Amino acid sequence: MENSKVFALLIDAENVSPKYIKTIIDEVSMYGTPAYKRIYGDWTSPDMASWKKVLLEHNLTPIQQFSYTQGKNASDSAMIIDAMDVLYARNVDGFCLVSSDSDFTRLAARLRESRMFVIGMGESKTPTAFKAACDTFKYLDVLMGLKKDAKQPEAAEKAPEKAKPAKKQSARAAKKATEKLSDKTKAAKEAKEPKPDVRPAEPHHDEELAAAFVPLDEIVEKVREIIDFDSDEDGYMPLSQIGVMLGRLYADFDSRNYGFSKLHKLIDHTGAFETKYEQLENGSKNLVVRNK
Repeated sequence: MENSKVFALLIDAENVSPKYIKTIIDEVSMYGTPAYKRIYGDWTSPDMASWKKVLLEHNLTPIQQFSYTQGKNASDSAMIIDAMDVLYARNVDGFCLVSSDSDFTRLAARLRESRMFVIGMGESKTPTAFKAACDTFKYLDVLMGLKKDAKQPEAAEKAPEKAKPAKKQSARAAKKATEKLSDKTKAAKEAKEPKPDVRPAEPHHDEELAAAFVPLDEIVEKVREIIDFDSDEDGYMPLSQIGVMLGRLYADFDSRNYGFSKLHKLIDHTGAFETKYEQLENGSKNLVVRNK
C-alpha cells in the first residue's frame, strides 16, 4: 500500500484497551494517512475514564452513544452507520476497524465489496470470521509485545551499574582489574560487530497467542505451492510477490506474529528455501526465493 492513501480509523472503545492506542496509530500510519479518527462509546460510563486521557493526545474524535438497553452495545450500530456515511462520501481509500468483536464482520465484508481496503485490528481472541472479512488483520497484543521486547534490551544497556564501595587494592589486584575491564570492552566491541551467516533465533510466543496464528508448517507448505505455481524457469520468485499472495490467502498473516520483523528473516529461519538478490534494470536489487 502507498503512504499517500487516506483511511478512516474507527475504534470501538468499549472493546479495545487504551493501552494499544500508540500501536494502533503507528500501524495504520504505515498504510496511509488516517484522515478520520473516530472513537465510539458511552462516555458517561466510568469504564471510559482511561480512554478520555488519550483522546486529545492522539486527536481522536469521541462519538457519544448511550447504552439504551443493558447488555447491548449501541456503539456498534453508531460505528457501522458512520462507516457507511464515510463510504458514500467517497473521500477515503480504505478503513481501519479496531475491535475484537465479531459484530463488525458484515461491515468489513460490505466495505470490501465497495473496493475499500479494510484493515482490521484487535486482540488474538478476535473471532476468525471478522479476521477473514478484512484484507489484512493485525494482532494488537502481538505488536505491543514486540515493542516491549525491543525496549527491554535498550533499557538494560542504559541502566547504570550500582555503585560499589571503594576498596584498597594491591598493585597485583589493580592490574587484574584493568585486564578484566579491557577484556569486557573487547567483548562488547565484538558483540556489536555484525556476524555473517548467523541464523535467526527461535521465536518465542505466549501459547495462547500462538494458538491464534496459522501454524508455521502450513505457511512453509503454502509458500512452496506458490513458488511451484508461479516461479520463473530457474524456479525463483520475488519475495515481495510471495508476501502479497500470503496476505491474500491469510488475512492475519504477518511475519511479526512468528517473531520476525521481516518476511525474509522468516523465510531464512525455515531453512526450506534458497534466496538470492537479482539486479534489476533500474539498478536496484530484488530478493528472489526458490524451493530447496
